[in-house]
Amino acid sequence: MSDHDFDFESQPGLPKPLPEGETLLWQGSPDSAALAREAFKANWVLGYLLAIAVWRASIAFADGGFALSVAVFLPYLALALVGYGIVRLLARASAKAAIYSITTHRVILRIGAALQVTWTVPFTQVASASLSTRPMTGTGTVALDLVPGQNISYLALWPHLRPGFAKKTQPAFRCIPDAARVARILSDAAQTRVNEPVVSFAPQSALAAE
Repeated sequence: MSDHDFDFESQPGLPKPLPEGETLLWQGSPDSAALAREAFKANWVLGYLLAIAVWRASIAFADGGFALSVAVFLPYLALALVGYGIVRLLARASAKAAIYSITTHRVILRIGAALQVTWTVPFTQVASASLSTRPMTGTGTVALDLVPGQNISYLALWPHLRPGFAKKTQPAFRCIPDAARVARILSDAAQTRVNEPVVSFAPQSALAAE
């Protein structure tokens, strides 16, 4: 598992040209709206700010009636909408900067809106993968459980990780469209790679000695 900072991309999402014998099978990015809802909690942020606006307006109504209530509510409403808009913009920037890739040998996550970093995870370092989907939105998350001894910082990956696994971080293709199909591509590629026979050649002198 490795990261490459500031590497020139031979093509989007790939820090270097793929070696001979390695093929790109899939590339994709998060759905920005789904990422805003699930990772950035945009709806919760909006709901919280609106609750504050209603609470402040209700206090103003008790003190000065409807006119004062409206006068207090409108600025808080504007702040709530601005806050929601900022969260959506951050999610959009994060989604736009991220490119997930599956090759015949590994998984690659190019992430980071401000500072781009590329994480490479060979299939040999993946213990298992999990899929969670959102039928209502058509998006889902494919997460990778790494073998013991392999770990990536939570802060270095967020939000491109499986939620609820802070102790042992699981890199993830977060909020991607058609996640079930992507999971099948990943599963088939990993199975093929892991089961690929390894042929070793003895030195010619050793063969001659036999």
